[in-house]
Amino acid sequence: MTDSIHWRWRTLTQLSPGQAYAIYAARQAVFIVEQNCPYPDLDGLDMSAEHLAGWRGDELLAYLRLLPPGVAFAEVSLGRIITVASARGIGLGRELVQQGLMRALTQYPHSPVRIGAQLRLQRFYESLGFVVAGEMYVEDGIEHIHMLHPAAMVATG
Repeated sequence: MTDSIHWRWRTLTQLSPGQAYAIYAARQAVFIVEQNCPYPDLDGLDMSAEHLAGWRGDELLAYLRLLPPGVAFAEVSLGRIITVASARGIGLGRELVQQGLMRALTQYPHSPVRIGAQLRLQRFYESLGFVVAGEMYVEDGIEHIHMLHPAAMVATG
């Protein structure tokens, strides 16, 4: 099933209006509606990001954004990592994060990669080479933890 996914990196200005709408709708569906967590998704960082979207035809299945060092954190960061409900359980999340890590290594080879992971996903991210880099914190009512993926591990992981 993941063979039929087309991964595309774009800046916000390179996305068509329909693609941008699909991304924002998916982020809203997952982070605000599913998780019952009203928060300001439009945080001003999308203009600085590269957006990775996994498409099957015109249907968005998975998404993340990559932020350069110094935008959200000192390190390069991945965020807004989602797989839509209808596409879960087939390994897209793992493939999505691996694609993000490879792009981070290509664009910023000397920077570790930081994420603010939901605590319930800590083991998933650890399986991809991330390590805990701080204490648990609550953001928008959800437990999170900062995690780092060293750049050298991206090349060998």
